[in-house]
Amino acid sequence: MAHFKKPAAGSWTEHYPELGTGPVDFTDSIDPQFYEDERDAIFRKGWLNVGRVEQLPRIGSYFTRELPCINTSLIISKDNSGEVRAYHNICRHRGNKLVWDDFPGEETSGNCRQFTCKYHAWRYTLEGEATFAQQEQEFLEGFDKKDYSLVGVRCEVWQGFIFITVNPDAEPLTEFLGPMAKGIEGYPFHEMTEVYRYRAEIGANWKLFIDAFAEFYHAPVLHGKQAVKDESEKLVQVGYEALHYEMFTPHSMISSWGGMAPPKDLNMVKPIERVLRSGLFGPWDRPDIEGLDELPPGINPSGHRAWGIDEFEIFPNMSLLPWAPGWYLTYHYWPTAVNKHIFEANLYFVPPKNARERLAQELAAVTFKEYALQDANTLEATQTMLETGVVKEFPLNDQEVLLRHLHVTVQNIVKEHRDAKAAS
Repeated sequence: MAHFKKPAAGSWTEHYPELGTGPVDFTDSIDPQFYEDERDAIFRKGWLNVGRVEQLPRIGSYFTRELPCINTSLIISKDNSGEVRAYHNICRHRGNKLVWDDFPGEETSGNCRQFTCKYHAWRYTLEGEATFAQQEQEFLEGFDKKDYSLVGVRCEVWQGFIFITVNPDAEPLTEFLGPMAKGIEGYPFHEMTEVYRYRAEIGANWKLFIDAFAEFYHAPVLHGKQAVKDESEKLVQVGYEALHYEMFTPHSMISSWGGMAPPKDLNMVKPIERVLRSGLFGPWDRPDIEGLDELPPGINPSGHRAWGIDEFEIFPNMSLLPWAPGWYLTYHYWPTAVNKHIFEANLYFVPPKNARERLAQELAAVTFKEYALQDANTLEATQTMLETGVVKEFPLNDQEVLLRHLHVTVQNIVKEHRDAKAAS
């Protein structure tokens, strides 16, 4: 992999002249028509990560995903041959949602031998074939239930992550993910199966939360009170500069210092962190598994000894973050309206071997939640003021180059979509 190295004078942004250096227009976060065009040009055209293979532990395992951004509900399941499949969650008889529990708008999961519609009891195999139609003899001449299989959705797996696309013409997943993802392959994702999940509705455009996580420049200020006082003041004075940035359009990444385990000075952290040997950066004691001593080449690309975390932005709405102490987390941002989205965070650890390890993971999970709440707390205020239209363009510094890349990339894709639509 070829990497840019920031020169002594100059900037990361200057390595990518196609992004420009002037203020960036944020109208893309408040314009309802732009949002509708995003749904067509981005979410209905590309690949979306909907889960991991560990959610399908055996034959017949399934889970559903509600995806307003592409206006559908999906069933993700493991068929009789062990293949991961995806279907639109719709019965072919009368259009009822096929798999749901008490509330049809909520996601669910489980295990079954076949899918049965609770409206008229039509049944389908794990391979999607219709096998039973209630009172089949009552249907008109020429009816054949074999003609009414579930509607499949393209589904591919990369490193245990399940992706879908509703675009039959989309390029293969590995081509879409490109060299950035290739550089991550081999990381022991499959070993980290202890999961903590958070989910919340956020009153802001989906891109604004990616903005909040795609730069760490805010951390010394916004999260200052989470550190002990002396350390907090020191961080504000020093400021923040990342170890590495790189664009793999439409994807991108940032590499950062931090996450020393344990910190050199235990007085830098709070008493509970010293007792449980854990905190925001995760448990201090690295798990004893293969794949952590020699990381894939795309992780910590600068090879810095103080490396703590990488954040890979998998376009359009997934962030993947491996941490130096030996765990990882993912963020997803699922738009539901121009000014709303569902935020999901999943923290993945190697299963604990004892109570202390379990408590260390729980402390990391709740500490992360506090930080995430602080980030989310600014978003509705940002959305509200953007919607006034008083200011439309905003200056971005060199530590915000991933924000510039996201908005320029989205705007370019939507422009191409609009131009093609106008031409046709």
